[in-house]
Amino acid sequence: MKILITGGAGFIGSHLCDYLIKENNHVVVVDNLSLGKEENIKHLLNNKNFKFYKQEILDNKGMREIFTKEKFDIVFHLAANSDIAKSRLDPSVDFNNTFMTTYTVLNLMKEFNVKKLVFASTSAIYGETTTVLNENYGPLFPVSLYGAAKLASEGFITAFGENYGIQVWITRFPNVIGERATHGVILDFIKKLKANPKELTVLGNGEQNKPYIYVKDLVEAIIYVWTHSNEKINCYNIGVETRTKVKDIARMTIKEMNLDATIKYSGGDRGWIGDVPEFKYDLTKIHALGWKAKFTSDEAVLKSVKYILQQLEERRNKK
Repeated sequence: MKILITGGAGFIGSHLCDYLIKENNHVVVVDNLSLGKEENIKHLLNNKNFKFYKQEILDNKGMREIFTKEKFDIVFHLAANSDIAKSRLDPSVDFNNTFMTTYTVLNLMKEFNVKKLVFASTSAIYGETTTVLNENYGPLFPVSLYGAAKLASEGFITAFGENYGIQVWITRFPNVIGERATHGVILDFIKKLKANPKELTVLGNGEQNKPYIYVKDLVEAIIYVWTHSNEKINCYNIGVETRTKVKDIARMTIKEMNLDATIKYSGGDRGWIGDVPEFKYDLTKIHALGWKAKFTSDEAVLKSVKYILQQLEERRNKK
């Protein structure tokens, strides 16, 4: 298949590229490299089945040229602003980079008659609730601008699907961690401990409790949903059955760095305005489809901490 991956040089997108190339697909990546990195896909640049365009999605002329040339069978739309905390400083970031990128891609699919879309959504659309979250939960009141932009995107996606015959796969996932991560709690803790090995400041009270999924588990789940469900609109929560508290991530990070740092909490039940301190997915639907994560939340956290530390050590040794 000729596949477009928007945001394909990013953390999740680059792993998706690896998987789809391995399955002998023709993969085209569009990424402006604002969050993605060319080094994430450097190993693919000489592959005859891979092509990379450094391109702004909101540049309609440039995108139309790519769609005209490549003639895609399907779009995996991952491009978005993924740094929830920072987007609060400027609401236009999520409006443009999360919602308008989706709207632009949908219009291009309509114009060029591309009939299949896999969309990377998020647990942030659900907002803050103590209810175990299934795909039919509502009403949806997101508390972050990112969640609001993703929810608006889902609405336009399903409407385009109905009006223009586009088959849709919506995958809603929680915190994703692992190789090539560009931000997040683990990277933040490691940077803080590198700067001050004696004390780690943790935002909130450390009781924030969420599921963390390993990036390669996530990619396998996205592909599984796409290849094993065939409704007009297919929507699935992707996640793990367990959760990890922020205070435990802090302890694991300190231990793996062989430090004796004390943990200082800033207080309050969340890290920032727009943060959802606790949620839990109902994974009945995707489990019934036949997919389950290989790694628990704690295992994913530990793998990620070890990998990031190893990567930092390798970079230090190269200097």
